[in-house]
Amino acid sequence: MKSKLTLSIDQSTVTKAKEYATEKERSLSDIIENYLKFLTAENITTDPELTPVVKSLKGSFKAPSNFDYKAELSDSLSKKYLK
Repeated sequence: MKSKLTLSIDQSTVTKAKEYATEKERSLSDIIENYLKFLTAENITTDPELTPVVKSLKGSFKAPSNFDYKAELSDSLSKKYLK
């Protein structure tokens, strides 16, 4: 059984949400209903299930406190693609 629900939402948000729904070829009611179903689902887990291989590797590497992941990634990609 469907029920009507009245919401108070800022007009600019409503406008953007309607544009989004149109782009996705869905109704705004459908998007909101699915979002509320997701929020109220009983089986939501915050941590994804890890595979046995990932579990075995978890915690096996300790990076130095000053390790800059983004800089290392940028350097590696530059070396690989800009030779």
